[in-house]
Amino acid sequence: MPSISARIPDDEEKALEEVADLLEEDKSTTIRKALHQGLYDLRVRVAIERYQSGEVSVNEAARIAGVSLGEWFEIARERNLTSQQSPEDLEADADAAREL
Repeated sequence: MPSISARIPDDEEKALEEVADLLEEDKSTTIRKALHQGLYDLRVRVAIERYQSGEVSVNEAARIAGVSLGEWFEIARERNLTSQQSPEDLEADADAAREL
């Protein structure tokens, strides 16, 4: 596993120590978990922004977010995102789903 070093402000180090204590784990494990969650959140945020602007399709938004299409639809539902698909696109998708 590669090693990365970073400088953080004193208050963030204190917060890191507090969270590590809450989770009853070492700081390195807490940092890995926070990085993983943070990267996921950033990917989802970018996907949402680009999808809402009409810049990307549903499939591309799911790819950017790093999730399956089904997971993307769940994210979209939870965040009340409006569909960027036309009624015809939705009907074609429904027909395709019925054939499965």
